[in-house]
Amino acid sequence: MSYDGPMPLPDVPPTIVVVAAILIENGRVLLTQRKAGTHLGGAWEFPGGKVMPSEDPRDGLRRELDEELGIDVSVGEIVDVTFHRYAEKAVLLLFFDVARTTASADPRALDVAAFEWAASDGLQPTRFPPADAHVLQKVRAKLRQ
Repeated sequence: MSYDGPMPLPDVPPTIVVVAAILIENGRVLLTQRKAGTHLGGAWEFPGGKVMPSEDPRDGLRRELDEELGIDVSVGEIVDVTFHRYAEKAVLLLFFDVARTTASADPRALDVAAFEWAASDGLQPTRFPPADAHVLQKVRAKLRQ
């Protein structure tokens, strides 16, 4: 018997591609809080979400920021890429530099519990999901620029 595809791994959760925005304005970075009752509810994170099948990650990030915060952004370069395995799923996270377009509205909490503009001291790892911890040092460095 021959098999041409990759062998599935038993009991390994699926990997989900997730995009997140590093949006810095006036020396602060935009954060959102996950809704209660969701995976990691109450945690703060960089705004974004899951990429849909066949969706370009940059398009997915623009879509997510519009749905969650009502903002329009241009997506720049990747700041960081990280992989994290939770018990129920694994995530491949792509963190992008973004900037609001001149036509963008101010952020509002449309599909998140809350949002805030955080300075460097608001980036304590205990506030964030484990998958976000790796990028915090890079964001702190960007805030010092």
